[in-house]
Amino acid sequence: MSISQEVLGDERGTLLAFVEAQRAALRQAVEGLSEEQAAGRHSASELSLSGLLKHAAQVERNWLRMAQQQPYESTVETHLNGFKLLEGETIPSVLAAWEGISAELAQFVADLPSLDETFPLPPAPWFPENHKVSMRWMLLHLVEEFARHAGHADVIRESLDGTKAMG
Repeated sequence: MSISQEVLGDERGTLLAFVEAQRAALRQAVEGLSEEQAAGRHSASELSLSGLLKHAAQVERNWLRMAQQQPYESTVETHLNGFKLLEGETIPSVLAAWEGISAELAQFVADLPSLDETFPLPPAPWFPENHKVSMRWMLLHLVEEFARHAGHADVIRESLDGTKAMG
């Protein structure tokens, strides 16, 4: 998030601005790259830049669906395929889908009576049993998730062509 960006003074606006700042860092990591460059492994990691974009969009969609208490597909296969572009998927298509998800999240958060509202976490080995989290927690988790992967993207991009996120 650049200092010149206006951040809304309320908690919702501030949290959404931090989520967006981390989304932007991930999007910037692929700017100017071909599909092949973005899909390549350019560091010791198995991660690719296009895979990180797709994963972040999938994570945001899944958390939004959990918060809305709507079904979503979460299998080992969808998780593994979430780190690579499949036949017919492109960086522009992933970015367009993510833009729609992001707009849906912003509207959902704007319509909430309170960020203290909670939702149950689904049964999964990585979640505590019978646990609920608040909408505030979810937004902070998205900041954490995207920031982690923006760091991965920085390393991958610098390994690819020397481009650094901070100049």
